[in-house]
Amino acid sequence: MVQLIIVDDYKKMSERAKDIIVHQIDKKPETVLGLATGGTPIGTYKELIHANGENTVDFSKVSTINLDEYIGLDEEHPKSYRYFMKNELFLHINIDEANTYVPKGTCEDLDKECRRYESLIEDIGPPDLQLLGIGENGHIGFNEPGSSMESETHVVELTPSTRTANARFFNTKEEVPTHAITMGIRSIMKSERILLLASGKRKRKAIARLLEGEVDVNFPASILMNHPNVTLILDKEAYGVEEGNDA
Repeated sequence: MVQLIIVDDYKKMSERAKDIIVHQIDKKPETVLGLATGGTPIGTYKELIHANGENTVDFSKVSTINLDEYIGLDEEHPKSYRYFMKNELFLHINIDEANTYVPKGTCEDLDKECRRYESLIEDIGPPDLQLLGIGENGHIGFNEPGSSMESETHVVELTPSTRTANARFFNTKEEVPTHAITMGIRSIMKSERILLLASGKRKRKAIARLLEGEVDVNFPASILMNHPNVTLILDKEAYGVEEGNDA
């Protein structure tokens, strides 16, 4: 089942996402959250930090599993996803950082790390709620077009379009790593509930294709429409309308 929520703008999207996450943690204090990086969830994380500061949500029993990590960047590298999560969320809420998990992109044996991380997902999860963004080419996590719908945690080569999109977080496109470890599509689909966020005109084509509902290996996000519990929160620009009432 797909629930579609249309809101006015990025801030409203972030607020609605926060409300859903807070409700999940209230319902189950030991919730396992699947988390994402990039520009889309930053507003949601700011809202969660505020809610935690207001004592309206307690992260003390929560565990988190992140989708992915760049290969070649250690945890203290300012562009690594572990560093991103610490600075955008973990350091500002009452979570036990020992219960926060991100793939290790500097392991010598990357295949072994992929197997370890997939086992971890099974051991402490799968996520009760998985937060996702969507790439302009339909990638989820770093599952690029052509990824197997049966894939579990694996190493992926990033497409030029993804590296270009992520270059805004680096000084130059050349600094963007060429490979990453990512939870696979099958890994993501194990989640009890999926919450996908999209904002802005740049995501409009991807959302239109997603809502067509046809599963296509060349558009990885399309598999989400086969999940039994998916919520899409879209602002009006991403959905393709410029005015109207909130859903």
